[in-house]
Amino acid sequence: MPVHHIIASVFGALFVIYGVVGYLSRARRVPMWLGTLCAAAGGGAAYSDAFWPMLVLGVLTLCAGFCATRLVDLGWRMRASIVLSVMTLAFFALWPSLDRDSGVRLRCPAWVKDRVDFRLVAGLDLRGGLRLVYTVDVEEAIKDKRDRYNEDMRTSLAKVFDLHSGDERPTEEAMVKLREYAKVEAPRRPANTLRLTLTDKADPSKIDARFLEQFRSDLTFSQSADKREWNFRIKEESETAIRERAVGQAREIILRRVDELGLREAAVSTRDEDIIVEVPGQDEKDFATIREIISQTARLEFKLLDDDTDYMGEVARAASSGTLPEGLEFLRETAPVGLDENKDQINKPVTYAFIKKGEKETTQDALVRMREWAATLEPPPDRELGFELVYETDPDTLKESESGWRTYLLRSRAEITGDMVRDAIAQPDQGQGSLGGWYVGLQFTDQGGKIFDRITTANVKRRFAIILDNRVESTPVILTRIAGGSASITMGSNDPMVQLRDARKLELVLRSGALPAPISPSNEQRIGPSLGADSIRLGVQGAVGGGLIVLLFMFIYYKRAGLIADFSVVLNLFLQLAVLATFGASMTLPGIAGLALTLGMSVDANVLINERIREELNAGKSPRAAVELGYGKALSAIVDGQLTTLISGVVLAQYGSGPIKGFAVTLIVGVTISIFTALVVSRVWFDLWVRGFGRLKKLDIG
Repeated sequence: MPVHHIIASVFGALFVIYGVVGYLSRARRVPMWLGTLCAAAGGGAAYSDAFWPMLVLGVLTLCAGFCATRLVDLGWRMRASIVLSVMTLAFFALWPSLDRDSGVRLRCPAWVKDRVDFRLVAGLDLRGGLRLVYTVDVEEAIKDKRDRYNEDMRTSLAKVFDLHSGDERPTEEAMVKLREYAKVEAPRRPANTLRLTLTDKADPSKIDARFLEQFRSDLTFSQSADKREWNFRIKEESETAIRERAVGQAREIILRRVDELGLREAAVSTRDEDIIVEVPGQDEKDFATIREIISQTARLEFKLLDDDTDYMGEVARAASSGTLPEGLEFLRETAPVGLDENKDQINKPVTYAFIKKGEKETTQDALVRMREWAATLEPPPDRELGFELVYETDPDTLKESESGWRTYLLRSRAEITGDMVRDAIAQPDQGQGSLGGWYVGLQFTDQGGKIFDRITTANVKRRFAIILDNRVESTPVILTRIAGGSASITMGSNDPMVQLRDARKLELVLRSGALPAPISPSNEQRIGPSLGADSIRLGVQGAVGGGLIVLLFMFIYYKRAGLIADFSVVLNLFLQLAVLATFGASMTLPGIAGLALTLGMSVDANVLINERIREELNAGKSPRAAVELGYGKALSAIVDGQLTTLISGVVLAQYGSGPIKGFAVTLIVGVTISIFTALVVSRVWFDLWVRGFGRLKKLDIG
């Protein structure tokens, strides 16, 4: 029988017992029947294998039973129940970490490990690991912004010359017609300029103040004497804002990708145009996955193919064999180019270039050679070349391998971009004839869904390229109009396991968002585990040694009251570790220093309480009255001291970075828990001491 079904049976037994006791005892009826309700709900949660609801309801069930006892009074039993509940939940949150990374080695069952995701892990300075530095290509971000202005300017020009109206994007026919009036050029260098040239057919007066006002906020401009040539440039303050935004967005996206990989102990920070990623651990396989996921730009674009133009056929006829890269050849294929008047598909032969990967060459090297050759070509206006990885299958083993790259002639304008995708998820292909493959399903935003509907309606029986990071992933044929705002990306390989791997990676990067600009690795450092071993040994020795000295002093100075203080301090440490584990925090050397500091502050609160109680005892008060008055008079001083420290921690967390922030977070958590342990936990023990064992005549407080 599964473990959660056994636990559900235990809840069922408690349900019966609590119900019977509540029915028979009027005095215990309220807590027992509340416990009955919690047991019923907990049994349902256990049967459904909902771990945390089951645990919380189980704790509440036991607390209800405890409150029904006759020990001390109801107020004390409720406070004691709160303490026991917090301790139990904290233990389960910390249990997997105690089993994995601590020297305690408190064995945690696999059933609990699988259901508790919280982990407290050693940080980079304690455990060693990988430190990666990436540089954001902010010039590319500026170029992207410039290209959007290019698109906006062409759209405005189409309206100015009465070729287009309305809020929709101009049609391809309108853009072709626009070339008769104006030409907008966006040079590769410098990346922040645009050039508008009017033909003799265009009226220069059309470029008036109303047209220029659309771009005045971010662009400066100048004109020639005949007003037929305009030069636009992005303003310096706009460039600065683009740079800062690109680095900030890149950091947030990389952080989301790292989190979705389950590496919440990793730290991501920025320095100028650099992004620094620190990942504890020593697993080289994990590091390779991290590098691949982080470096993917995940820039998704949907572009229509221009199969009507046999551009590569013209290149093939004009090229001589001596000018072509090694392994490059021109091949022919039949491509669909739309429907005729009878709604039948029209096919047309089209040429494409294919470059075969060399025996000692990587796939990426072959792509670099292909791009270098393509850079010498001049595609037709508003057209560009796309590149897709080609696979070949061994007829004997049916194993796939990467064979090379091929070209497509694409329309330059992206019909749909990644910011129009609302969600992405890897899904199994269960269609007819499927061999268990995988694809990535996309859900568009409302705007993206409308555009996709319009594009697929107007281009039935044409090919549509899905491009990720400037690489063509697939070129499906639009079979019919696609409404509903969804689409899919098929994986290139025919191997289902390879498809699953690629689909998972693609899902992760698309869901975390596209980087605003490409990033490139600029530095990589491996921090050896020997440094971590030394750090953790000395750090733990210092923290444990200091803590033991404090605990010993409290016992010697305050006797039995010191034992209560010691218990509160140890519980304080335990709860801090549990809270840090739920945050997915990394335990660093500054974090250990923060723990040691908060232990001392926790003792300070207990010292205030004990001294106040001692004053009341010296004034002739009874032990019970001394405890009541001692806690009441110490409250303001405790809150005062802890609150000022809390403010300091918040300021450090807000403006600090790296080790400072780790210290501040630990300090904030420790101060908050110190108030709880000093005012609630120790009070439970003191009340049990003075009220739970008959009439106490003397309070041993040193």
